[in-house]
Order: sequence, then structure tokens, then C-alpha cells
Amino acid sequence: MKLLPTLLPLLLSITVSANTPASRDSTTSITTAQIKAIAPTSNSCDNPPAAGECATADVAAPNIAKSFDTYHVTSRAEQAAVIALMAFESGDFKYNKNHFPGVAGQGTRNMQSPTYNSKYASSILALASQLSAVANDPAKLLDLLRANPEYDFGSGAWFLTTQCSADVRGQLQSGSEDGWKAYISGCVGTEASDDRKQYWERARQALGV
Repeated sequence: MKLLPTLLPLLLSITVSANTPASRDSTTSITTAQIKAIAPTSNSCDNPPAAGECATADVAAPNIAKSFDTYHVTSRAEQAAVIALMAFESGDFKYNKNHFPGVAGQGTRNMQSPTYNSKYASSILALASQLSAVANDPAKLLDLLRANPEYDFGSGAWFLTTQCSADVRGQLQSGSEDGWKAYISGCVGTEASDDRKQYWERARQALGV
């Protein structure tokens, strides 16, 4: 009984620390349910529009989580933006290479350009021995990345952490719309359209940003 006064503050401390903003906002776990909430049609790959390209939320979630762990993307606000980008660009993960208009070598789940895919592939040590054979063939280099779901879904986190400035990332981590727009226009290099915003808003809600 004499231990209770000593244990009570400790138990309270553990309870408080488990619910701090840092523990809520800094994690790399992503669930299937969260992906479905962001990309509503990712629940199924029945009758996919492009053979061999569709991935369900069950496949996307662990591979995206792995990428956040690999590239140390722990901010929920950044994660929401990256997932929203990939879900939008891939049509709820139905595609992983460009079909419209069909740029050879453009792809992975965030549909990055052949130039970025070359940089990305070069950063993956496990692909080092295979790169020389596809160095002059963007489509085949893309196929190397698409063949492994970890690399296919890892491009979004890689792009954020290697191609976006510290200033852009700082704004994005705020979770604000202005921060998201800075990421889309200032780093991804495209328009922060209403269609893109809808994905981002779903991602923010799903991840609790």
C-alpha cells in the first residue's frame, strides 16, 4: 500500500506521454482503412483499366508505411500530402506508368518524370547492378522500379525528402493549405487544383492532421 503514492505519478506520466501531440503526429504507420478513405476506389482491383498496374489499399498501405520509415517521413502533414499526391496521380493506385499522353519512363505511384526516376533508381543500392543495362532506356528503368512494390510506392517519400527544399517542407509540416500549395506548386511543380485539393483534404482527415 505504501507504494501507491509513488506509482500514481508514474502512471499518470505514462498516460500523458502516450497522448502527447508528438506521439499522435509523428509515426510512420499507415492502415488500409486510411488508404481507402483517401483513395475510395482502392478497395478493389476488379476489372482494372491497365493490366498489371492496379494495387489495392491492402498492398498500398504497408508499402507506403515502409517508405515513410525508410525516408524518415514522420510528420503526419507531410505524409498526408505525399499519399494524396500518389493517390491522385495514379488514379487511386490503378496506374503506375503514364498513359495520357504516354510518356515513356514516366511513372511509379507519384508519376514522376523519367529524369527523377533515374535519380531515384540510382539511390537504391539493391538496383545498382541492374542500372547499366537500362541506363539508356527510360521505360525499362521504370519497369525495374515498378517490379518491386516497395520501390513503386517509395517514390513519393523519396521525392519529398530529396527534391523539396527545407523551406517547402517546413511550410508543409504546418498542415495548412498554404503549406500544401507550396509543396504542389513549389516542389512538385504543378497546379494546386481543386481535384488535387479534394485528395489532400481526405488525406488530412484520414491521418488526423
